[in-house]
Formats: sequence, C-alpha cells, structure tokens
Amino acid sequence: MKVVVTGGAGFIGANLCRELAGRGADVVALDDLSTGRRENLAGLDVELRVQSVLDRDAVMYACGGADAVVHLASVPSATRSLVNPRHSHDVNATGALEVLEAACAAGTSVVLGSSGSVYGRNPALPRSEEMACTPLSPYATGKLAAEHYALSFQQCFDLPCVVFRCFSVFGPLQRPDHPYSAAVPAFIWAALRGEPLVVYGNGEQTRDFTFVDSVVDVLAEAVRLRFSCARPVNLAFGTRTSINELIALLSALFGRELDVVRRPARAGEVRHSQASGSVLRRAFPRVKPMPLEIGLSRTIEWAERLLHAENRSTA
Repeated sequence: MKVVVTGGAGFIGANLCRELAGRGADVVALDDLSTGRRENLAGLDVELRVQSVLDRDAVMYACGGADAVVHLASVPSATRSLVNPRHSHDVNATGALEVLEAACAAGTSVVLGSSGSVYGRNPALPRSEEMACTPLSPYATGKLAAEHYALSFQQCFDLPCVVFRCFSVFGPLQRPDHPYSAAVPAFIWAALRGEPLVVYGNGEQTRDFTFVDSVVDVLAEAVRLRFSCARPVNLAFGTRTSINELIALLSALFGRELDVVRRPARAGEVRHSQASGSVLRRAFPRVKPMPLEIGLSRTIEWAERLLHAENRSTA
C-alpha cells in the first residue's frame, strides 16, 4: 500500500509516517521543510520529497499510484496567520485544492487534517460537528475552506474522503523553538531550561489536549479502512483543561512550582475549546485517549533527550 503524507516531516506527519511504515506501508513524505525537519524521519523507511504542496507537478507526481493521501501540510498557528494572511491562505486553502486535484487524478482516497479552530467564536461547548463555524483568524478560515473543498470533491467527483478536525495535539517531535510554538512544547522547553512559562491572558482559557499517538492511530486506521464521511469528524476526546491547570500538572511532573510570566491575550485565538468526541468514538471504537498526565510525561522524556543531544553537540 502506497501512502503519501503531505507535511510528512512535520510533527504530526512524521509520527504518522512512523506508524504507517510500522504497518508495512510504502510511505512517501512530501514536505518543503519550512517547519518540518529531516531528522524527524531519521531511521524510517520513508521516501522524503522536499517539495511544496503548491507545486502542482510535484504533487501530481507524488500521488501517482498512491492508495491514499493524508494531507497534513499547512502553515500552522492562528497568530502566525495574522502576520502573513495571504501565505497562510495559499498553503492552507490553495495547497489543499492542489492535493485534492492530484488525488482525483490518481483515483486515491484522501484523509484531510483540519483544526478545531474552525469553530471560532461559537460559544457552545463541547463543539459538535453540527455547529456553525465562525473562524476568528486567517488560519482557521483557510482550514475551513480546505474542508469545504474536500467535501465538495467528495460530492462532485466521488472522491473517498474524510476530514478530521484536530484539537491541541501535543507530543514528541513538536518543536518549541519558534515564536508561534504551542503551549505544551513551549512550557516544557522553558521548564527544562529553567525559564519562566509565558502565558497569554489570565490562563483560564481551556483546550482539549490530545496526545499525538491517539491522533496518528486514528489517521492510520482511516487510511487502512479507506474511511469516508460526508461531514467533518472531530479528532479529540472531549477533555477540557485550562492553561493554569496544565501548568499545575507540569509543575507536579517536574517536582517544582514553575515560574510564570503573564502577557496580554493574543488576537485571533479561541478562548475555550472542547470537542464532542461521539462521532469519532462510534467510527473508531478501538482508539482510546491517552491520559493527559501520561502524555505529558512522555513528551517531557522526549524533550529531555532532545535537549541533552543538542547540548552534547554544542559542547
């Protein structure tokens, strides 16, 4: 089975490539390495093609003969999309269109990664797939556009397709060293370096944190089953943890109270986020959520090894 993973050298993508390769798939990772890293695929039997999803010929060639395409390539972060909205749109919306056209030409199925941020300012919790989406950022808007493109291709061209809305995914390979880093890697990295944790707002904002192993398990099962769905599916399990609660958990795992610096809330970010996981549980009853404490502990272990390796290389 040949599977193409766009964004395959990135955080979720590389973890998925490892899972698919472990299941015996012939995996091609397409990544322009703007945020992905070659070393994320080190030791894996995965073909890396350093190309952009905006390169039509490259995408068409990569998808030729594929049994499935998992589209994860994107410009991440709502905050980052405020700095360069057009680039965010080009990659997140137009890039998805390029992949869908290539998948149609190849006669393959598509698993498309979206984001829970598409729900935006909708105040109801938990967020169910039937709710209206009111995105707050260019990032979320581009993701919603990609969803609509995917489902319209399913309707118009009989493209087997499923759209997964991911919620606050964390775990190994998620790098903290850029200005738009997510909370979990940024906090863990700061704690390991003895630096204060930077919190935007009062810390009472909540997230449905989802460990990456659970996410890639679902994605790989969707590929295996050639799973198709006429509407998006939340890929999260319905938990709700505030940033302040996250800090308390990390403090317990590190065995000390972590210092915190508070800054003003950032524009374009959703205040509260929690998924309804009922559709996911019905479709993939075997997949179970990882308890947050265990997921954080595994992520800390990975980050410690990474920091030790980097310190040793610069010694």
